[in-house]
Amino acid sequence: MLDDYRRRVEQALQTRLPAADIEPSRLHEAMRYAVLNGGKRIRAVLVYATGTALDADLQQLDAPACAMELIHAYSLVHDDLPAMDDDDLRRGQPTCHKAFDEATAILVGDALQTQAFNMLAHETSEGINARRSLEMIETLSQASGSRGMAGGQAMDLAAVGNRLNLTELENMHIHKTGALIRASVKLGALAAPVVDRSVLKKLDHYASCIGLAFQIQDDILDVEGDTHTLGKQRGADLARDKPTYTSLMGLAPAKHRARELHEEALSSLSSLGTAAGSLREISEFIVCRQH
Repeated sequence: MLDDYRRRVEQALQTRLPAADIEPSRLHEAMRYAVLNGGKRIRAVLVYATGTALDADLQQLDAPACAMELIHAYSLVHDDLPAMDDDDLRRGQPTCHKAFDEATAILVGDALQTQAFNMLAHETSEGINARRSLEMIETLSQASGSRGMAGGQAMDLAAVGNRLNLTELENMHIHKTGALIRASVKLGALAAPVVDRSVLKKLDHYASCIGLAFQIQDDILDVEGDTHTLGKQRGADLARDKPTYTSLMGLAPAKHRARELHEEALSSLSSLGTAAGSLREISEFIVCRQH
């Protein structure tokens, strides 16, 4: 089922992104390069998995799933820039600013971000009422702004070369990585015919757990992975003197903590029964992945 969701969002992104031959063609070509150049599509899959667990129609999940992927892609393009992490590889290919140029990469991020909100404002209007559409926009804007992903990136940049304790590190990643994962789950739930706020609270706890587990596994792979499999430079965080879960906890305790979070995430889904099968599968994938 997860592969079905990945194929669905790939097709949806193909049709929704501007064609590369439409002016400004270089910008549109770079946008397609940044978005369609592979990726795990975890955030989009979370939208679909959450929505279908709550009886949402797949067609009503396409726009929020695409919006999440556009925001994520914009964040990666900007994260790779020389002023940020200065990375040369992303998903096994040259980063956007290497394949094009820095100015184009900045504009790519800007354009992808605005297109994500345009999708939520217009494409959800037929099957989802205005109040729900507005809540989706509010959720994504907060998750991607200074109180979410962008704020987490600012914390990450400030932490280079400094010592953080585990509480400070967790707070950074709750913003940088966790905010968009929580937003993905919430957007999927908001597309459902009925939104039970008690269920939404349990789903948010699930998302918080897998968001931290995702980052811990990233840190583990930065130590144990290889560049070819990862699609990015192994050991990059160590080279930049970034605080990580493995550097603060050690490799074995970090692995144990990731499994603990996985089990806690599964426990949060107990009331959903078999309908949450895909969400359980995503949590397992996150702590077992090799890239």
